[in-house]
Amino acid sequence: MTKAEVLQLKMTATRVRMGIIEATHGAKCGHPGGSLSAADVLTYLYFKVMNVDTENPKDPLRDRFVLSKGHCAPALYATLAERGFFPVRDLPTLRHDGSYLEGHPNMNTVPGVDMSTGSLGQGVSTACGMALAAKMQKSGVNVFTLLGDGEIEEGQCWEAFMFASHYKLDNLCIMVDVNGLQIDGPTGKVMSSEPLDQKMDAFGFNTIVCNGNSVSELEQAFILFDRAHGSGKPTCFLLHTTKGLGVSYMENQVDWHGKAPNDDEYTQAMAELHQAYDLLEKEAQR
Repeated sequence: MTKAEVLQLKMTATRVRMGIIEATHGAKCGHPGGSLSAADVLTYLYFKVMNVDTENPKDPLRDRFVLSKGHCAPALYATLAERGFFPVRDLPTLRHDGSYLEGHPNMNTVPGVDMSTGSLGQGVSTACGMALAAKMQKSGVNVFTLLGDGEIEEGQCWEAFMFASHYKLDNLCIMVDVNGLQIDGPTGKVMSSEPLDQKMDAFGFNTIVCNGNSVSELEQAFILFDRAHGSGKPTCFLLHTTKGLGVSYMENQVDWHGKAPNDDEYTQAMAELHQAYDLLEKEAQR
């Protein structure tokens, strides 16, 4: 990628972060921490990788994305809005009575959502089914799914990993947001899943460890996923991220797993994000 392309993606990810804050503040509830940590990979996925069409969101030949950590819907909604699936101005209606933007993704109401998710551990199983169907149909469709590092404490995830390896789903990319925090505290203390790289290797995956908040490292990870096609091995990204990234008082703070910013916190968060955006914009204009 050129420097201009990298800066554009960083600017888009910053706008996605703004959307996350707008949505959770508007809802007075939600999950900003894990949404902010996932903003970069979702931006890269929807703006560089996935074959999707905002004019035809149900195209049977589109690539699929499943947000297995469904509570981070603000990140997915903000990304879809930036991509053009629905208006950005609707984000503050998150969780409002009558809004189509529910607290967890709903494929029946939100354009661009491929699977309704909420109960942790179940989304990855659905993604495996989608990937198997795509291989059986020889459609060329790729399937991506994002899990939390707390979510993979669910046994169903590991059953799905076995399924992916057994059926040689090399069109499947499982991405784990390894931000180190879950609702009850550090994942290492609640229920450590390390060494994750060795475990995913043992489950038959093409395992890639990278900084999930780095555009350049995400680019290399997706290149390696492309190269895995035909290998018979599913791919797993272990994305090391910072929970709450982009908002200083939220970064690496477990309290921001599942609460919304109040008016003063909202003002500070948006000021920080606008400042970051302005700096990127100035750099892009040089």
